[in-house]
This record gives sequence, structure tokens and C-alpha cells, in this order.
Amino acid sequence: MNRDLSEYRKNYAKDFLEKENLKESPIDLFSVWFKEVEEEGSIEEANAMTLSTLEEDGYPRGRIVLLKSYDTNGFVFYTNYTSQKGKALENLAKASISFFWPNKERQVIIKGLAERLEESKSEEYFKSRPRGSQLGAWTSDQSAVIQSREVLEDKLRELEKKYEGKEIPKPPFWGGYVLRPMEVEFWQGRPNRLHDRFRYTKTNEDWIIDRLSP
Repeated sequence: MNRDLSEYRKNYAKDFLEKENLKESPIDLFSVWFKEVEEEGSIEEANAMTLSTLEEDGYPRGRIVLLKSYDTNGFVFYTNYTSQKGKALENLAKASISFFWPNKERQVIIKGLAERLEESKSEEYFKSRPRGSQLGAWTSDQSAVIQSREVLEDKLRELEKKYEGKEIPKPPFWGGYVLRPMEVEFWQGRPNRLHDRFRYTKTNEDWIIDRLSP
């Protein structure tokens, strides 16, 4: 089957990004953009991002995860440490996350090093999760091959009985990562494919800003 998608076209004209609109820190600009995306609406999960890692077989792999917090130290997300992404990050800390917000015709790509979040912070976040999500973390041996969905449902029922009326502890194989940014690129769609692109590169404690050709 051959399907031609060459007629899919869009003219980007919702906004622009100029040097005078930039912030000294990419985290500050990210915060401004994230707030504007939220206020614009139509994006159900503005915190959805693509996490890309390098697998043991040498191939890159991307998947959608949810950003749960960010500050000057980096961008935080949670996962099973024994999942494919967890194993990839343990093997090679270099990773990237990217956001695409079509309602504002914007993209952000963040490259950096991922490291495990402090256990106390993972514990704190786990306690804030809905009970069903807590049980789900125990139920799923994430990325492992299973024979059927019934395997999951049977295990969930066992765990519901085990923890009935009790506090559910955080699994030792589950927790957070913080991606500490080394490079951040902001992309704003513009007419005629002449998009605005600015790249922040970390040098010691400072950020160097370059405009990139689209």
C-alpha cells in the first residue's frame, strides 16, 4: 500500500519569537510558553512529552511520558526503573525530551543528562497519586512480556485484597528521574517555513543563545 501525504500542508502564522522576547534562562522562557499553551486551551495534556533514549541495540526509542514538575534544576518524570526506558537511562544517562503544542504552533526540544530523583521526593509524589495508580505501579512489570490481560487483572485483584484498608507503599522499582538540561531549543512556526528557532547551550553557569536557520 502506498499513500501519498504530500498534500498535507499548513501555513504557520499564529505567533513569532524574536531575540527581545527571550529570557536569560531557558527555564523562564519554558515557563512562559507552558502557561500560554495552557491558557490557549485545546491541549488536553500540555505536559505530555516525548522522552527519547538510546536502547541497548543502538536504536533510539521515543515514547510519551508526562512532565510532573520543573525548575532550574531540571524536568521531572516518573517511571518503573526496570522498564525499557528505565534500563536505557541506567545504561546511558544522555536523553532528550520534546514538546509539541500545535495550538500555539510551538515545539521545545531539551537535551541533557537524566538521573534518579531523591528517594524522599519519589515517596512524596507516590503518596499523592490516586490509589488506583499506586496499585497499578505494583501490578505492572512494565515492558515485560505477558500472556494476556487477565494476568494483570488477576494480579490487581490480589493486590487490592492485600492492601485493603492499608497504606500502599512505593515500590522499590518505581520512582522519578530529573533531566538536567544542557541544551534547549525553542521553535515557533512562521509563514513560508521560515520558522523562528533559538538554541540555549549551557556553559558552566551561563547560557549561550544562538538563532538557528529554520
